[in-house]
Amino acid sequence: MGIDPAELVAEPAARPEVPTFAEYIPVVVAAVSESARRAYSSYWKRLEQHWGTRRLDEPTPTELKQLAEEAKAQALVRRNTRGGRSAAENFIAATRCLYRHAENDGVITEACNPARKVAKPRRLPSTRRAVHDLGLVEINQAAATTGDDPELDTLLLRLHTETACRRGGALGLRPRDLDSVQCLIYLREKDGAVRWQPVSPTLMRYLLAHAEQRGATHPEAQLLRYRHGEPITKRRYDHLWDRIGRHVPWVRTQGVSTHWLRHTTLTWVERNFGYAIAHAYAGHHDASDSATATYVKARLTDIATALAALTGEAHPLAGGSSWEARL
Repeated sequence: MGIDPAELVAEPAARPEVPTFAEYIPVVVAAVSESARRAYSSYWKRLEQHWGTRRLDEPTPTELKQLAEEAKAQALVRRNTRGGRSAAENFIAATRCLYRHAENDGVITEACNPARKVAKPRRLPSTRRAVHDLGLVEINQAAATTGDDPELDTLLLRLHTETACRRGGALGLRPRDLDSVQCLIYLREKDGAVRWQPVSPTLMRYLLAHAEQRGATHPEAQLLRYRHGEPITKRRYDHLWDRIGRHVPWVRTQGVSTHWLRHTTLTWVERNFGYAIAHAYAGHHDASDSATATYVKARLTDIATALAALTGEAHPLAGGSSWEARL
């Protein structure tokens, strides 16, 4: 078995002392991605506030469950609140992330990991859905006729409606991400996913004009900006939907947000062009939900063809253009 008899009688190697939460949390913060820091930092701060001087192997699964319930009870009440379930789920996910790093570093063993024994709350079905055509008209009219920057707001709505991109993808756009010849934009979204997404010639013209007029001249600069030239943040979206909700009551009542536009576009694409093209249009790259998706992958030309039908505008890549052969 490759064991030296001397090893059986030797003194066991001393294990390193298990660090406290206050000592180890900064190590994990420095190791994870920026998106993970944004998602989990508030929960790690909660752990540090409650158990900063305790070692990682001291809390029990029951104690972790109690903190998760506390996070659930103290969750902010928003229009789309689900009773704090997301806060509890995110707290447990943040704790698992912390302990997973501790296991990988040899700080604790799997048996000493209490986070493995705490189940996440069952996720409820989303209330988001596709918006009907008249609803889209009302939303766009409210954005175009109210507020201090209707040009920016209508550009945001069209960008998300055409591409079904997430908010982070839009905020991450740079001038260098615009391919004006092939009418493509380069999107960076969650979990490091990247893709070239077709846009209509009209949207491309407005994106280029927006960059020029608002001072996004450096190739690496953020593209979307306020009139005074400062880059927008996610707060612009919050203010936009709050304002639309004041003028379109059902938007406020149902908690409509930018992600509803993603549901709207992808539902239309799926109904008219099938699952495979909707899957690619959404920027999904995994095939875990369907083995068939491994074999029926959509091409960029397929996405462009769906976009052309959606917008009523010809696209350079639609219909199997020879451009694809040059990509």
